Amino acid sequence: MPAVIILGVQWGDEGKGKATDQLGQRADYVVKFNGGNNAGHTVSVDGQKFALHLLPSGILNSDCISVIGNGVVVDPEALFAEMAELESRGVSTKNLRIAGNAHVITSYTKMFDRLNEEVLGDGKIGTTGRGIGPTYADKANRVGIRIVDLVHPRRLRGQVETAVAQKNLVLRALGREEINVDDVLTELLAYGERLAPMMISASRELNEALDDGKTVVFEGGQSTLLDIDHGNYPYVTSSNATAGGAVTGSGVGPTRIDRVVGIVKAYATRVGEGPFPTELHGDTGDWLREAGGEYGVTTGRPRRCGWYDAPVTRYAVRVNGLTDLVLTKLDVLTGVEEIPVCVGYEIDGQRVHEFPIDTWDFANAKPIYEYHPGWTEDISTVREFADLPANAQSYVRWLEEMAGCRFSLIGVGPDREQTIVLHDLLG
Repeated sequence: MPAVIILGVQWGDEGKGKATDQLGQRADYVVKFNGGNNAGHTVSVDGQKFALHLLPSGILNSDCISVIGNGVVVDPEALFAEMAELESRGVSTKNLRIAGNAHVITSYTKMFDRLNEEVLGDGKIGTTGRGIGPTYADKANRVGIRIVDLVHPRRLRGQVETAVAQKNLVLRALGREEINVDDVLTELLAYGERLAPMMISASRELNEALDDGKTVVFEGGQSTLLDIDHGNYPYVTSSNATAGGAVTGSGVGPTRIDRVVGIVKAYATRVGEGPFPTELHGDTGDWLREAGGEYGVTTGRPRRCGWYDAPVTRYAVRVNGLTDLVLTKLDVLTGVEEIPVCVGYEIDGQRVHEFPIDTWDFANAKPIYEYHPGWTEDISTVREFADLPANAQSYVRWLEEMAGCRFSLIGVGPDREQTIVLHDLLG
């Protein structure tokens, strides 16, 4: 039985939640391995929409164990609220597990996230202000607080005092109100009591599960071009959203991974600041946003919309070692007479056909488009590739050829069943 990584190819919001939910119906474990509640997935089940942020998509399968891995930063307040929302809708969260060595988002890291954006002014990154970056920074600076620390009051006091002392130096210099250690401790210890029953050694449990022949799906937050190492730095998230992040964020070694699956939208979207060569402005961009329902799951922010970028997909195939691609929202393009696809860029008068690692070059890239004839038929009820309109079939095959990686699933609508299966990802 396989271990499968699922991650985003573009800038996020490609439909990873639906793909993970589909596989999660057959998986024994679904593991979230990076990020926090700064992004989310929308999963549609029998006409009901579920917005997931911190919780892995496997939570919608009562037989699946959902694990928040050590690579995730956890806001306990947001986690409990999300659990309560699902429970109120009849979804059990009893199978949720949390890695004890995952780091905790605190009230002061959320405050510093907002403060950092304020100081950056026009140069702001466009974060969600949820404390993700400062929590990862504390982790790297070795003053972070982990889930396991919350059940050790004496040890926790010393750790909080050390972390807060650094923060208060900055606040004092800015003339801001300083952080009270006792207030932080009271809050964190209360969280610890509720989190303790869910705490596990994720590495041990997941490796034992694989030893027993169980299926484990690793679910990435954000996407390849938001990866802190391989994305459009500095317009990136604070963690590794690429395949390497799955192994460091879960404690499962790379030799145990069987498949790496990239989710790519039939067009492209982006939230926040940063370069986006194929971005559409005006009526066409507005139409694509409304047709695709392109608004942030976590923030509600309207997403920036643009045409499919083939070099971006090819880059993601390479840096992640993708074995399969899942194409989503093909149905949204129905009715477009000629579908533009970016096949390369013009940068400083030179034509290039690969994604540039220099963000400055990417910001100044002019897309080179080729056009594919569209289709007008409703494809939302199609379940076999051969039943797609001829132009839709050739569009998919063209994208596949440029990517250098096979498409295994094709999404033709938001619900679980609105999927064309070309290859079984768990077979």
